[in-house]
Amino acid sequence: MTTEQDQEKLGKALWDIANELRGAMNADDFRDYMLSFLFLRYLSDNYEGSVKKELGSDYPKLDEDDKRTPLSVWYENNPDDIAPFEKQMRRKVHYVIEPKYLWGSISELARTQDEALLKDLQDGFKHIENDSFESSFKGLFSEINLDSEKLGKTYAERNKKLCKIITKISEGIAAFSKESDKLGDAYEYLIGEFAAGSGKKAGEFYTPQQLSTILSEIVTLDSQNPKAGKKKKLNKVLDFACGSGSLLLNVKDKIEKEGGAISRIYGQEKNITTYNLARMNMLLHGVKDSEFEIFHGDTLKNEWGLLNEMNPAKKTTFDAIVANPPFSLRWDASEAMGENFRFKNYGLAPKSAADFAFLLHGLHFLSDEGTMAIILPHGVLFRGGAEQRIREKLLKDGNIDTVIGLPSNLFFSTGIPVCILIIKKCKKEDDVLFINASEHYKKVKRQNVLRDGKVNGVLDPKEPNDIKKIIDTYQNRPEKEERYARRVSMVEIEKNDYNLNISRYVSTAKPEIIIKLKEVNDKIVEVEKKAAKALAEHNKFLKELGLDTI
Repeated sequence: MTTEQDQEKLGKALWDIANELRGAMNADDFRDYMLSFLFLRYLSDNYEGSVKKELGSDYPKLDEDDKRTPLSVWYENNPDDIAPFEKQMRRKVHYVIEPKYLWGSISELARTQDEALLKDLQDGFKHIENDSFESSFKGLFSEINLDSEKLGKTYAERNKKLCKIITKISEGIAAFSKESDKLGDAYEYLIGEFAAGSGKKAGEFYTPQQLSTILSEIVTLDSQNPKAGKKKKLNKVLDFACGSGSLLLNVKDKIEKEGGAISRIYGQEKNITTYNLARMNMLLHGVKDSEFEIFHGDTLKNEWGLLNEMNPAKKTTFDAIVANPPFSLRWDASEAMGENFRFKNYGLAPKSAADFAFLLHGLHFLSDEGTMAIILPHGVLFRGGAEQRIREKLLKDGNIDTVIGLPSNLFFSTGIPVCILIIKKCKKEDDVLFINASEHYKKVKRQNVLRDGKVNGVLDPKEPNDIKKIIDTYQNRPEKEERYARRVSMVEIEKNDYNLNISRYVSTAKPEIIIKLKEVNDKIVEVEKKAAKALAEHNKFLKELGLDTI
């Protein structure tokens, strides 16, 4: 079984547990419990693995029927050494967890239906939020209400329900690897499944993996010369509408697979539940708390102090920016906002659609050698008024590098077709690459899906690979690929009043067959001659047989 298949199997096992246990509980509510417990399990496994290495031969070996955690035994036997030990662990793994709050201790309370489970779980979550990490993770579990009546009306009922959930999770994942990547990817799988079941709410926090892969591959390529391949290093990476953080993790994965590195990851998220999901997701994928910063706040209001520096010399910039902001969001496009340093030179996006406001926010913080890939609704390509003026300036300034048109119905949250805009400040070519991928997909139930060239999780060169085709076309920038891509000069775009509607430049319509009437007539005459000759011969035979002719 491949690693990918193993990860998917773990994800499906966890999803089956979720479906079995949540009962009448709303999928979004149960998601928060399920993912928080998985997060605690990951932190515990990672911490205990490091503790075992650190203590070496001093790590307690317990009998099979002894259900205590080895670390709790060590704490009992070495009270004077706890403080220096925890200091050392903070230096090595950046956090500590007291033995009674480790997953092993919590799951044992669940297995034995201990009435202390609920209280220990509440205390454990507070411990992780306030004491485990050097940098405080206050509010990390703020959306997890263990006193909720959705779990039960009394303490005893809630405790019993939690015992059942935790025991099932322990049993369900016991046979799988404890590697962070596998549990992290299973976590991503669950987020996707919960998103699919949440309908329009899913648009708030989840970018389908296929689109995440396209954006991540593109921003990690050399900005000036994508044909040169991957960058070796990205200093700072930003997603200003980061949702669950999957896009940022995908960027990290793509560059590290090629031997590159990212110095620091930055994300911003307005929704408190999703903000907490993103922080958990980072840690669950092995990103140390010193390697990322996720801010809770409104991107359009620019509430993040890091991005509010008025002095251009001190401005924070990013080598790669990825984003899937909410489509056509209504926003406060006030007169005062028009003077904001992000929008002043372009004008404000209309109140009815903040799409260009998000784009201009990202552009302002994009480094001179950086690349931004942003998913937006098709309307940004052709709508008039203020949006046309913004689009015209972006084009004249050479900021729009590539326009990628995608199929409709790729998102759980909307069926509308979307596009990816690739934005740069270092573009060399005086043209725009248009890629029309709107007809390259497969239908899976009610969703359209970009094909990845895999059969049962294994790449097959004979299979269509819509994702790779888009990335390769961007990277190689062909002059023209019939019914798929074309480089369009600024002269032609100007003639079209800076309208970027993709079908104007790359039509997917098949050309009509040109009928040459003389050739067709000659063929008909020839056929008629042959038919007359055949008829004459046939009648000749009929006469010889004494039969009536035709």
